[in-house]
Amino acid sequence: MTCTFFGNGDAPDTIKEVLKATIINLIENKNVKVIYVGNQGNFDLMVYKILESLSEKYDINYFVVLAYIPTKKQEDTYYKIDRTILFEGIEKTNPRYAISYRNKYMLKKSDIVVTYVKHNFGGAYKFKKLAEKLGKDVVEISSNVL
Repeated sequence: MTCTFFGNGDAPDTIKEVLKATIINLIENKNVKVIYVGNQGNFDLMVYKILESLSEKYDINYFVVLAYIPTKKQEDTYYKIDRTILFEGIEKTNPRYAISYRNKYMLKKSDIVVTYVKHNFGGAYKFKKLAEKLGKDVVEISSNVL
């Protein structure tokens, strides 16, 4: 099973434990083996750090999917370069639409989508709705869970 994540960039750290428990549940009970996450904002960073720590215990392949071809300046990030990938065709995509292109590709490749959405607008909301429309298994994270 393959999973991807969409969430608001300003996601609070208070969701971290619920997010970690959700990821563990997906690995242990849904047989998730491949995981995709973006690199825009706090939600993506939390997911990445959790995956990095869980990879020591679980047999998972996780990837940070970039929306833009990295420049030298961008190479000095907190993401390990061997964990980053670019999907085919991104190099031909107008930078204005690159994140949307990347997110559509991640969604297409995934069976399960985990979301953290605080409002009914923006990219995370748009891709949550698209995942539901496509019949993907959508798992919602809420800051009210704890």
